[in-house]
Amino acid sequence: MKYAIEVRGLVKSFGEVRALDGVDLGAAPGTVLGLLGPNGAGKTTAVRVLSTLSVPDAGSARVLGLDVVRDAAKVRERLGLTGQYAGVDAGLSGAQNLVLIARLLGASRAQAKARAHELIERFDLAHAAARPAGGYSGGMRRRLDLAASIVRRPDVLVLDEPTTGLDPTSRSGLWEVVRELVAEGTTVLLTTQYLEEADQLADSIAVIDSGRVIASGTPSQLKQAVGGLVLRMRPARPEALQQLAELADWTVGAAPRIENDEVAVPVAHPGEATAVMARVVQAGTDLAAFGLHEPTLDEVFLSLTGHRTEQKEEVAA
Repeated sequence: MKYAIEVRGLVKSFGEVRALDGVDLGAAPGTVLGLLGPNGAGKTTAVRVLSTLSVPDAGSARVLGLDVVRDAAKVRERLGLTGQYAGVDAGLSGAQNLVLIARLLGASRAQAKARAHELIERFDLAHAAARPAGGYSGGMRRRLDLAASIVRRPDVLVLDEPTTGLDPTSRSGLWEVVRELVAEGTTVLLTTQYLEEADQLADSIAVIDSGRVIASGTPSQLKQAVGGLVLRMRPARPEALQQLAELADWTVGAAPRIENDEVAVPVAHPGEATAVMARVVQAGTDLAAFGLHEPTLDEVFLSLTGHRTEQKEEVAA
């Protein structure tokens, strides 16, 4: 397969910390590759190498067949990057920011204004185009930042946790923009801690932890690799949570988990779920809700790493 993004055996260390430890990645043209993991896993380090901001210690990384070290200038011409924090000038208006970037990239004044107007409309910022970007909401700043990263119409777009800190409405709006870009043929590398985000956007996912890719595949393949289903039960009385967990464990030996106000029970097949429910009815435990579900990406990550995508400090330079 021909890859738009191809990484082989990538290694990067900072002192004694091995941020990347032999990472392999591949993204087909016109798809979204989700790089999933907690802070500290190595995601941002991989982004910095792919975007030519950092030189790897070993291995190789190619963007559209171009080596990120030997062909760094050519890679920059075809790649757009949106980092974790908005990189626009707070003192300039939204339109002025985009015009400035277009001019720096070599566009004429007329071309720069036309491209800025096009992007302002596309990212629903027309009502604030003349206002200083410093007064924008978090969601507006992220949209402006994403618009700035595609002024040149990149073939590959790298998004490093683009929706961190956004409210659900703003996050959903950014997802729609990403889908539109992919539909137009852009290849996207998306790093995220949000499992729902990876599930919604990614055609393929690489799960990274402690600098290594520990699993990869489509969201469905990763869920299937965990195996089985999950029976979720919410008791009518919160004090019955522990009893529900013990009933499930005793019935199928399923090592249930108590999560907030629910008991999550891994089951191999629907018959085991039926057995658990029968035991619950026999015990006279009233339920407020129950359901049988595929594993979530959160459960996949927990199964693979032994922990959730909690915050950790990442070394970067």
